[in-house]
Amino acid sequence: MPVVNRIAGYAEEMKTWRRWLHAHPELKLDCHQTAAFVAARLRDFGIDEIHEGWARSGLVAIIEGQGDGPTIGLRADMDALPMREDTGLDYASEIEGRMHACGHDGHTTMLLGAARYLAETRTFRGRVALIFQPAEEDIGGARIMVEEGLLDRFDISEVYALHNEPNLPFGTFSTTPGPIMAAVDTFRLHIRGKGGHGAFPHETIDPIPPALSIAQALQTIVSRNHDPKENLVVSVTMIQAGSADNVIPDTAFVGGTVRTFTPEVRDMVERRVSEIAAGQAAAFGVSVEVDYERSYPATVNHAPQVEKAATVAREIAGAAGVVVDRPAEMGAEDFSYMLEQRPGAYLFVGQGDGAGLHHPKYDFNDEVAPVGASFFARLVETLQPV
Repeated sequence: MPVVNRIAGYAEEMKTWRRWLHAHPELKLDCHQTAAFVAARLRDFGIDEIHEGWARSGLVAIIEGQGDGPTIGLRADMDALPMREDTGLDYASEIEGRMHACGHDGHTTMLLGAARYLAETRTFRGRVALIFQPAEEDIGGARIMVEEGLLDRFDISEVYALHNEPNLPFGTFSTTPGPIMAAVDTFRLHIRGKGGHGAFPHETIDPIPPALSIAQALQTIVSRNHDPKENLVVSVTMIQAGSADNVIPDTAFVGGTVRTFTPEVRDMVERRVSEIAAGQAAAFGVSVEVDYERSYPATVNHAPQVEKAATVAREIAGAAGVVVDRPAEMGAEDFSYMLEQRPGAYLFVGQGDGAGLHHPKYDFNDEVAPVGASFFARLVETLQPV
């Protein structure tokens, strides 16, 4: 596999960086120690233009190339997950209840590797904006950075990102034009009745039957309100009520997630959740409060940028190692906010066999870091040649 020779030369250093990051996971917008580590490495590479404090703890580093040209944005996420690690590794998380279970430590390392190479060689026109982002797993650090003016401030013309994928063959790439990951919404339904003794249900207004009825009725959004040829997920993931076997509670709670790909379907689901909840509540004589929260939009790749990225990926992985018709999946990604504002592409890179993402035994494959770094570096050199 033709990894860039210079990048292969510091693969062991990249492994050291990655394992330090893995042992020191941080959550949401509070990735300050991670950002300080990244900034220190960037200064070691001779990158002087480092802008800190984006989305609280994110940073953007600028590398100047040779002569005038556009600015290409390369993004890596830095945050971990609030979960316990069960790998037994020497470099396992040192903080109980936090873990890099999605490989963001590896994504940060890949972009650092590309940064070192690009700062040394500068065989490209224009500029590179290296975007180290917090809070991909929650809150949406990409959204905040976009709202803070990231793309306009640095005049970024195109944006690209990589995500590792366990059980995709090592070093291969997978992407698609158009939607690649779904929009994600959350619904929370608070049902209020009148509690009382379980032996005298006629003296109560039991909130549990309407909660169960609402949960069942919500499935008709997929089966009866939506074109079956298009993707849609409505999952009830929480039903909570009661505290004792002989007490009918005052309240019940139903919560879940919605995954869609188009604004029209998203609007339809939000409307139907409210209509179904209100109708069922009226039928059972309870009240219901609907809290419907829209989160990340669908991640939609731009076809010309997918082709550009795929051309570079084929250089790294060979023609057989690049898939450009990957089925869209129902997971979500806040890189979508950047793709709403600028053309670009989001790709997966295979890391071979191993535990899946968000699993307590997951670990990023360090051998993938030079592959991803080489992709980022060659993407810049190919899109903005001297």
